[in-house]
Amino acid sequence: MSGTQNLEALPHFPGMTVGAVRGFGRERYELPLGSVRAEIEDFTDKVQIETVIHDEQVDEVIDAIARAAHTGRYGDGMIFVVPVERSVRIATLREGEEVV
Repeated sequence: MSGTQNLEALPHFPGMTVGAVRGFGRERYELPLGSVRAEIEDFTDKVQIETVIHDEQVDEVIDAIARAAHTGRYGDGMIFVVPVERSVRIATLREGEEVV
């Protein structure tokens, strides 16, 4: 099951934005000189998932993403949890928890 399917299967999951991005992480610098390091492109294709969830869903969502994305290899990705100060649904101009 893919990472997005894992998330969609969670009860009350509000939605997500998925985009194709390019980048690199620390793994680029952690490989020894003379190894496959020379073969690593400046940037590699990656998938970025963004979602805004309620506090009580954080552990469940982290677990779902980590289980789906984990290979044990460099480049598996990272998960960031940051506070959302304000949310506004543009179509209705409603604000706060009810729009998540």
